[in-house]
Amino acid sequence: MSTEPIRFDTKIAVLLREDLEPWQRLNVTAFLVSGLGTQVPEVVGEPYEDADGVPYLPMFRQPVMVFEATKETLTTAHARVLSRALPRALFTGDLFATGNDRDNRAAVRAVPTAELDLVGLAVYGPRNAVDKVVKGARMHP
Repeated sequence: MSTEPIRFDTKIAVLLREDLEPWQRLNVTAFLVSGLGTQVPEVVGEPYEDADGVPYLPMFRQPVMVFEATKETLTTAHARVLSRALPRALFTGDLFATGNDRDNRAAVRAVPTAELDLVGLAVYGPRNAVDKVVKGARMHP
């Protein structure tokens, strides 16, 4: 078994609008990354098990980088992720007012792409492509 650190040529990034409340940042991040895990199976590692043999669910195999940005930078990042056709998940301001998955999807479906009130975006792909998508954002404090 190798003890060399594992390096990834891919990146998982979450971009949050800077004016979100702390509870919203956590909620949006959790929702966004759940979408990546369901559609991009290679991001999920092996299940965990403690020394007593108790099993735990698998998690992402690599770190999730969390960034914050202005609304304008988030809009630019959204256009970049679409132009690169990278796997992505989005969260709009409208979703704070819904209470279930069906209403969430209807709220997004009701708004044209250019008019989405983006508050969060998750993206997965080659490191360089993801870096270009989040260009202009800063690491979340």
